[in-house]
Parts: sequence; C-alpha cells; structure tokens
Amino acid sequence: MLSEWQNHKIQLRSYVHKRIDDVDAVDDILQEVYIKASSNLHQLKSKGSLKGWLYRIAHNTIMDFYRQRQPHEELPEDLIAEEQDTGAEARDEIARCLQPLIDELPEKYSLPLRLAELEGISQQAIAEQLGISLSGAKSRVQRSRVKLREKMMACCDFEIGQEGITDYYPKNPNCGPKCQS
Repeated sequence: MLSEWQNHKIQLRSYVHKRIDDVDAVDDILQEVYIKASSNLHQLKSKGSLKGWLYRIAHNTIMDFYRQRQPHEELPEDLIAEEQDTGAEARDEIARCLQPLIDELPEKYSLPLRLAELEGISQQAIAEQLGISLSGAKSRVQRSRVKLREKMMACCDFEIGQEGITDYYPKNPNCGPKCQS
C-alpha cells in the first residue's frame, strides 16, 4: 500500500489543496485519507481502481472537513420539546363533522358505519349485533362508506396531503353548520 500511496500522494495533495481554503489543513486531510485507505484496503475491489478509490476517500474527507467547520448554536437548556400531535384532536373534529352526515344516511347504513368507524367495533361483532352474516356486515359497512363519501364530497372541498386530509372547506352555507364545532 505504501508504494501505491507514494505514486498518488502528490496528485492527491494537489487535489485537496485546490478544494481546501485552509492551507494548514491540507496535510492533515491527506494524512486522514491515508489512514482511511490503509484501514479499509480490504474494501478495494481491484488494484486497477485504486486511484479512483483514493480520490473518493479524499473527496469524502474534504466534505467531512467542511461539515465539521459549519458553525452551530447550542440550544438553550430550558428549551422544551413540543409534544407530538397524536391526531386525537383532528379525529375528534372530523367525528363531529361526520356525525351529522352519517345521521342523514338510512339507518341500515348509518348504524353499521357508526359502529365500525366511530365506535371501533369489529365487523364480526356488527354482524352479530345486527343479526346478519359477516359478509353482509362487511358489505353494509363498505356501502355505507361509499354513501358517506358521496355526502362528504357534495358538502365540502378537501385538501389532501401526504398525511391524508389536512383541511376542509364547506362548499355551501347549508353544509357549513354540520362541519362547525
């Protein structure tokens, strides 16, 4: 490794010198490149790629040098971390908005939807409570969701982001009071 290093050392020094504004740090970086290359020689795939590999190590070491020099401010000790929003408040607001729309559905759709979505009851339990088959309960919940979606789209415009619905706006004044808390 030492003989190969000697072959490339002058060119690497020039490479580092052109990219570093601190002349005193050039030799330090060059030494760090040698140490990294020596300790990671086992990662080199073939001797033919040694020069490119050394330049990649030099480039990464230069980037590390500049990252370490970036100024940073210490955070105040009395800084309190913000509590993460669990979404409970948003779900409560949506539930208040959805409840009147669900109530407008015929009971054969509103009851299974309310049980599944607002009370979190399993579809098996809904089937038993309504005295219908499991597939019948699944079908009712699914149809109820479609009917609710149709009512929601007729009532409000929705903003959708990566997290889902981020905001909504009533389309007309008749729908507005339903979605107000």
